[in-house]
Amino acid sequence: MDAATNQGAGAPSGRTATLARATSETDIRLTLGLDGTGRAEVATGIGFLDHMLTAFARHGLMDVSVQATGDLHIDFHHTTEDVGIVLGAATRQALADKRGIRRFGHAVVPMDEALAEAAVDISGRPFLAWSVPFARPKIGEFDTELVEEFFRAFAFNAGVTLHVTLKAGTNAHHVAEACFKAVARAMRMAVERDPRAAGVIPSTKGSLEG
Repeated sequence: MDAATNQGAGAPSGRTATLARATSETDIRLTLGLDGTGRAEVATGIGFLDHMLTAFARHGLMDVSVQATGDLHIDFHHTTEDVGIVLGAATRQALADKRGIRRFGHAVVPMDEALAEAAVDISGRPFLAWSVPFARPKIGEFDTELVEEFFRAFAFNAGVTLHVTLKAGTNAHHVAEACFKAVARAMRMAVERDPRAAGVIPSTKGSLEG
């Protein structure tokens, strides 16, 4: 994975990262701005994933640009997982040493009958606890199991502990969208600068690198 840009928390234009990742299965270029307005320019070739990433950017108040090509003639797995990998890696890079962030974030988000809860710790210790059953295996052509794969890839490459729990919901589209919005809102809280922290790393160890 190539890192083209990395600006830490003190950079005038905010915390940003631009990454490129190419394999025999996918070719992804992504730019992330943590201190954005929720602008999204997303083209993965997977309509539902584009929709979810757009919601993620908007509710996380992150600016996200993603251009991805992949082996969609096989299935959507590689592209979905690899976009999660790159988005997670970009998040970790943009956070730099994590000075002054709130570190923890939590959100409970309704989407009609669906209700999803997300809790995140930007701990440097990657983990995903996923308790989100889907009532059906597909949303259009998109496999619902790929929502978990996306967030696992994101959490492990961002270096965060992430818990996602479905509290209610039967409509698969609503369930997935509630999850993306809840994680986005939790991440928005966790990456936010805490004015009371005065640039301190929020850990008794003095480091958030695992």
